[in-house]
Amino acid sequence: QVQLVESGGGLVQAGGSLRLSCAASGSIFSIDFMGWYRQAPGKQRELVTTISTGGGTNYADSVKGRFTISRDSAKNTVYLQMNSLKPEDTAVYYCHAVVQKTAAGLRYSYWGQGTQVTVSS
Repeated sequence: QVQLVESGGGLVQAGGSLRLSCAASGSIFSIDFMGWYRQAPGKQRELVTTISTGGGTNYADSVKGRFTISRDSAKNTVYLQMNSLKPEDTAVYYCHAVVQKTAAGLRYSYWGQGTQVTVSS
């Protein structure tokens, strides 16, 4: 089985920064995508950013220019550098990965437990 463990969430004032980490472990042949979603109270989960094996990235319009996703492929770890944080960024942030567990080519989707990010005014 594959596990995703997030860390780095916490409380920060508006304008501050946080760095989230997500480490994937278990039976992994390769990772096609890793990324971050978030869910605020009373709202649906939304895509924040993703990064592919080749390094291609995409970002939600609401975080462009403020958030940066990166990967350490050797450690199967993805990071989210969050700068210029706003109260609207307050949410539970979930790590997501699409992986191949074997060379057969089948792909699976996995989610972390989530880490709370709270931005105060």
